[in-house]
Order: sequence, then C-alpha cells, then structure tokens
Amino acid sequence: QVQLVESGGGLVQAGGSLRLSCVVSRRTLSIYAMGWFRQAPGKEREFVAAISRNGGNTKYADAVKGHFTISRDNAKNTVYLQMNSLKPDDTAVYYCAADSSYSFTYAAVGSNEYEYWGQGTQVTVSS
Repeated sequence: QVQLVESGGGLVQAGGSLRLSCVVSRRTLSIYAMGWFRQAPGKEREFVAAISRNGGNTKYADAVKGHFTISRDNAKNTVYLQMNSLKPDDTAVYYCAADSSYSFTYAAVGSNEYEYWGQGTQVTVSS
C-alpha cells in the first residue's frame, strides 16, 4: 500500500516562497498521477495542482496559476509544489494525493479521483 508524506510547510511572509515535497514510499511513484489540495480553516478542501504520471500534463486552480508549479522526480519518488508570491489567502493545510490512473497523461482535479492521501503540512502566510 502506498504511503505519502508531505514536508516543507511553515510560516512565511506575504510575497515569499515555499517548496512543498511529497515522498511516496512502499510503491513506485511512476505509477501514480499526483495532486495537491488544500483546506483552509472552516472551508472545504480544494484543488490546487495536479501532474500526470509522465509529467507531461499539469493542471492548476485559477487562484494559483502563474504562482505555483507542480513537478515530479520519479527517481526520488517525490512530487513538489513550488509556491511563489504567497498571500494570506494561501494559508491552509496542504495535502498531496495519489491516483493510480491507467493513463500516462491524465491529471485529475477532483478529490474523489484520488485513492491515497498524505497527512498534510501546514502553510501559514502572514502579512
């Protein structure tokens, strides 16, 4: 069974940057499409970014487009979320998720399309 562990969260000033990492263990990363989601206090979990198994297709929520970048390094079994120009609205718990899609190019945006989830890492952006 796949295990996902996020890291890289923390406190950052508005306008700053963070890079989140998600390490996949017990299974090979290459068989999964990967996504990042976030949940702010009192709000529903929302889609942030996704990347296909082969890394060729990426998707982003409108709110983060142009500021966040998702990438993967299958050799390290790690998925990254580079977050630039952070603002207080980005404050949330960020979760990585894995989808064992049969497609090499599909990148899902719906949370119900993902099978496995990490525990989350807190990102707090202050002014």
